[in-house]
Amino acid sequence: MDLLRMNCELLATCSALGYLEGDTYHKEADCVESVKDLIRYLRHEDDTRDVRQQLGSGQIVQNDLLPIITQHGQDKALFDCCIRLMVNLTQPAMLCFGKVPDDPVFRHHFLQVTSHLQAYKEAFASESVFGVLSETLYNLLQLDWEQRQEEDNLLIERILLLVRNVLHVPADPCEEKKVDDDASVHDRLLWAIHMSGFDDLVKFLASAQSEQQWSMHVLEIISLMFRDQTPEALVSAGQARSAEEKHRDSQELEALRQKELAEKRSRMLYRGTRHSRFGGSFVVKGLKSIADKDVIYHRNIHNFKNYTHDTGKAVRRVPRRNRQAQECKDKRRSALNVRLFLREFCVDFLENCYNRLMYLVKESLIREQAQQHDESYYLWALSFFMAFNRGNGFRADLVSETMSIRAFHFIERNITNYYEMMLTDRKEATSWSRRMHLALKAYQELLLTVNEMDHSHDESIRQSCSVIKSNIFYLMEYREIFLTLLRKYDETRQPHSYLKDLVESTHLFLRMLERFCKGRRSLMVQKKRVKRRKPRGEKKPSSAESSPEALADTWKIVEEELKTTGFQLSEALTESIVPFDATSETPLEEQRTEAMVRVQDALLARLGPEALALLRAAREVWPEGDVFGSVDVEPEEELELLKQILHANLPRSSPPEPGVEEDDDAVLELEEEELESVQVSETEFNFLDFIKKFANPSIVRPYLHLLKSYSKNTPHTNHCIARMLHRLAVELKMDAQLFQLSVFHLFNKILSDPAAAAYKELVTFAKYVLNRFFSLAAQNNKAYVELLFWKNVGAVREMTEGYSNDGKGKKPTWTEEEELELRNLYEEYRHSEVPDIVETLLPLLSNTTRTRRQVVTQLVHMGLVDNAKELKKQKKGTQIVLWTEEQEEELQMLFEEYKDSDDVLGNILKKITAKRSRARVVDKLLSMGLVSERRELYKKRSRSAQAKSSGKGMTEEEFLSGLTQEFPDDLEDRDDEEDESEESEEEEEEEEEEEEERGRKESQNGGRRSQSLQSTVERRADVGTMVSTLHQEGMSGPLLWLQNCLNKTALHRDEDGLSQPVPLVPLTEANEDAMENKRFQKLLRKLGMRAPANEQETFWRIPAKISSSQLRSAAAALSPREDEPKGGEDLEGHGSPTEEPREEEEKEEEEENSGEQRAQALRALLLARKRKHHTTEHTAPVSDVTPTEDTDSTAERSQEKTSAKRSRVLDDDEEEEEGDSTAAMDLDKNGDADSDQEDISAPVKRRRKMVLIDEEEDED
Repeated sequence: MDLLRMNCELLATCSALGYLEGDTYHKEADCVESVKDLIRYLRHEDDTRDVRQQLGSGQIVQNDLLPIITQHGQDKALFDCCIRLMVNLTQPAMLCFGKVPDDPVFRHHFLQVTSHLQAYKEAFASESVFGVLSETLYNLLQLDWEQRQEEDNLLIERILLLVRNVLHVPADPCEEKKVDDDASVHDRLLWAIHMSGFDDLVKFLASAQSEQQWSMHVLEIISLMFRDQTPEALVSAGQARSAEEKHRDSQELEALRQKELAEKRSRMLYRGTRHSRFGGSFVVKGLKSIADKDVIYHRNIHNFKNYTHDTGKAVRRVPRRNRQAQECKDKRRSALNVRLFLREFCVDFLENCYNRLMYLVKESLIREQAQQHDESYYLWALSFFMAFNRGNGFRADLVSETMSIRAFHFIERNITNYYEMMLTDRKEATSWSRRMHLALKAYQELLLTVNEMDHSHDESIRQSCSVIKSNIFYLMEYREIFLTLLRKYDETRQPHSYLKDLVESTHLFLRMLERFCKGRRSLMVQKKRVKRRKPRGEKKPSSAESSPEALADTWKIVEEELKTTGFQLSEALTESIVPFDATSETPLEEQRTEAMVRVQDALLARLGPEALALLRAAREVWPEGDVFGSVDVEPEEELELLKQILHANLPRSSPPEPGVEEDDDAVLELEEEELESVQVSETEFNFLDFIKKFANPSIVRPYLHLLKSYSKNTPHTNHCIARMLHRLAVELKMDAQLFQLSVFHLFNKILSDPAAAAYKELVTFAKYVLNRFFSLAAQNNKAYVELLFWKNVGAVREMTEGYSNDGKGKKPTWTEEEELELRNLYEEYRHSEVPDIVETLLPLLSNTTRTRRQVVTQLVHMGLVDNAKELKKQKKGTQIVLWTEEQEEELQMLFEEYKDSDDVLGNILKKITAKRSRARVVDKLLSMGLVSERRELYKKRSRSAQAKSSGKGMTEEEFLSGLTQEFPDDLEDRDDEEDESEESEEEEEEEEEEEEERGRKESQNGGRRSQSLQSTVERRADVGTMVSTLHQEGMSGPLLWLQNCLNKTALHRDEDGLSQPVPLVPLTEANEDAMENKRFQKLLRKLGMRAPANEQETFWRIPAKISSSQLRSAAAALSPREDEPKGGEDLEGHGSPTEEPREEEEKEEEEENSGEQRAQALRALLLARKRKHHTTEHTAPVSDVTPTEDTDSTAERSQEKTSAKRSRVLDDDEEEEEGDSTAAMDLDKNGDADSDQEDISAPVKRRRKMVLIDEEEDED
């Protein structure tokens, strides 16, 4: 694109900037406005970046902008505008187009923009330009923070961005065809930076505490400055070659010389190359042609060495997705003066800036304050400068910031993340692969630095190194990262250099680990194992252990043993008991439940002291909530708690089934879905066992792939490959794993190489493997066939030890009689309508030890069924998805029939014809509009049942039903569980069965369901005490606000005649705190308010179904009750003739306030649990009660206290699913109530005094 095709407006604007006369630039009067117009044009350019291309073709940067800032830099406004424009013009082409375009037209525009950027870079390689930039930046940095304005900070950032953009421009390979040690454009740019002093300003920004906001920009600039450099080249700059370098160069020259001499010797044996018209034809003995005859060769015999069957065949095109990944561009050696300046820069940067800058950048990355992919600059800086420090007289204090376990963890996390993104983001797989290679280089450099520290003369450095090695060898993530990377290597996405670094890093790690193990007798390491368990499995004790008689005998023995010891435990027993595992990844809540199960196991084993010690140890670990008893608990209360733990039905995880691992992989799917959990433990480390993990074809193949380029590899790389193969073939005696045709072809290439003398280690190893193979082939005539396949450990053992033990350890065989029996039974029942034919056949087989899996496998093997999936165990509710019209009518009819029953959903599921899961039925009812909320389908309890007062002999569900049913918070929990149940159909079916079983238990135990939401709204008398309690807690303001909201909503509904849910939006801090208070939320539920249904709702709502009159009655109930009778004064003022009417009034009052009384009773029990009993205070107000009654009531109270303590740890998801259930607590049995229970409502006190009056009259 030339100037003649430039847009007229752009051309006029560029002309208005000024003109260059010789070396002097004359600016026009409206130069500033013209620059701003150009910025505006760039803002509105199209997808082809036409404005950018036209300005680049016009060379506006070279001819106008750079002369303006160098000659008119004193004009601050013009200077700022020019810097803004150049930052925009020099931004990378990748940012302009988003990516390298695939379309040819846009690819052309992309290359045009890149060529303009390369021209800009050459123009910036001037000391005068960077002199102006350095001077301006220096003056801005001299300003204190108080004097520095926002415009100054913007100008600093723009200058840094401009330098970053110019350094980022790639080199032009067509223009810069220069050899090493010659100055390229990038070298001249670096030299201009050095001569202008800009590099010193960069070091100041990296080290100054007040300029830490520019840390990310500084790191980007430094990484781009060293883009073409290697640490080794900079370390050796200006120094004489070391003895090691001389030896390495001599080895390379000797290898080339040997190869040349071998080629000369081979050419001497050839005949003359003069053409002979009678070259002749030759028969190649032993080489078969397409037919059965030998190959006839029609060419000159001296060319036969290059003969191949592929001659004349068309080269097969390799698909793009299968091509090997491309290598990054090679590094080049810069001019000597540039390398010397960069070397001094590295030395100064390490001494003054490295630790601080890396700390700031790491903090920005962790807090996600940086831009996307900025961690790649951090990884590059870590690997580059630590390598330079290692080669330039290693000093551990210079890189102390990145020499820690946190650095290992950070890099390991990034490697894992990059690999996952490489698999998911396939379009950008190459970019993710490069980032992964960068992270691997950083990890390798950390290991090299640790290894260098291990050889230090300073004892403190060696101790620090030992600590780091102990951590990285202990944790499984660091120990097995190389195993994972080798197993996941993909040559189509990861280049050859990545594999080279991976193999060398693995070699270094194994060498360090081997040396670390040799200095110790034993090494304990962390081990993680995936533990499979069945969902919701519970380990049921045997019937003999769980029988009431056996439990009673067990408790009698344990009780006598504890009383004999006086509840005193030995010090050895106390110290040996550990209630939880700090290294386990199991949550503390689950470990708390496991501790309770361990206590029960100790009691069942009749180990009383151990159970008591475990209970006390668990109390110290989990003191909150008094789950294992309060701190000052009495021995008698501990005894009672142990008794209830013994009789409780605790949840237990089921052990893995023994038959899961008996079959091969990919045989059948598991009959039931299994959950995986990671189990962490410690084990003694064995280095040889660790090496055995590398004896896998997926790990050996990458090594052999790298060995194919042995002639291009460095001697160290070939040594790493040979050492690993030696470990497998010699130390592990797994040489048969290398008996593979492609491996032998590679060995033949190495042995026939003219320069084989330079690869003595590889030649020796190849001869060893070949000798072993031919020795084995003399004994095993199938060895040559085995060459065609890669072999795992099992195949290697069979190849070397023989194939005679095929059937050992395999599945049991089927005899002919058993196969005939199975065939007859299958033919008999195949056309029957049994739901599961396999379950029908299992009990009919003569061999009753056969499992379902074995029967299905044999049916497939016999050809009776085509696929095992045909016999997969059917799960109800998973195959039926769509609803027909008849099914919808049936569902509507069943709902109308059972909508007034206690269990609407349960009755529908029992009667419906097409069996479906609970969640699908609920969703259909909601979509048909038959119900508006899920909670309308919850079970309702009858009001006549009473809860048990004692937990003795009760199951866990029965034990908790009397204590936790009063909390209406179960509604939220049930909603959450209902939402979770929709995620998995199989879990829904199990929940359905468990709910039905619990419904049967509740009907047997006489539990009752709460009334519907509307009936709860109509009953307002039970709110009074809760309102009084909230007033005492200082929530008068929120209660008044709630009352006003209810009254306003009632008024609006009367005026509009419409009812819609109204959110309760708290606008003050006091109201917000009240809405988060559990007692206030309990009051809201009592009033009928609806909690947020899901994560999309934030506020509580007034339901649309509540009428205006009900809202007014609810608002009236929020007023404080001033005329409430106190104690029993009103009752005592009346005569005995009115005793029967008073009793009737009390019964009515009891029915109205039953919910409130239960809540108050539960709170009183929880409060009494935290206080200490005072016997004198209990007996003072009740002088007429006999001592026997006092003792009984005290025992009942202690039992209830213990039950309340257990309810927290034994609380299970299955209990929460029972819904908003309430159970009446028999307070009449607790006539001798605690004096601490002063918050019980007035009706309870009146009824208690009524009992005392009746007793006095009876005595009279």
